[in-house]
Amino acid sequence: QVQLVESGGGLVQPGGSLRLSCAASTSIFNFNYMGWYRQAPGKQRELVAVIARVGSSIYADSVQGRFTISRDNFKNEVHLQMNSLEPEDTAVYYCHVDYKSTTFWGQGTQVTVSS
Repeated sequence: QVQLVESGGGLVQPGGSLRLSCAASTSIFNFNYMGWYRQAPGKQRELVAVIARVGSSIYADSVQGRFTISRDNFKNEVHLQMNSLEPEDTAVYYCHVDYKSTTFWGQGTQVTVSS
């Protein structure tokens, strides 16, 4: 069993920044990939960014160049630095990992971008 706990969400004005964190209950050296997803009201959950154990990453086109995913293998954390936030980024953000054929999600953290 893996527990994922997100933090760092909140209300921010357009153009602002937030840094999300996801703390895992076990060593993230076990995970080949960790990811961030988001779900806006009335929409399906979508991939935001994924980072591999070796550090390579991929991003959704909508956040490329604005968001940066990183992982701290010693603190068992993954982070999402979000810059130049837009109202369209408003969503609940979830941390995700697949481990031993099981998918684990955090409880989510709300990000609201509004003036």
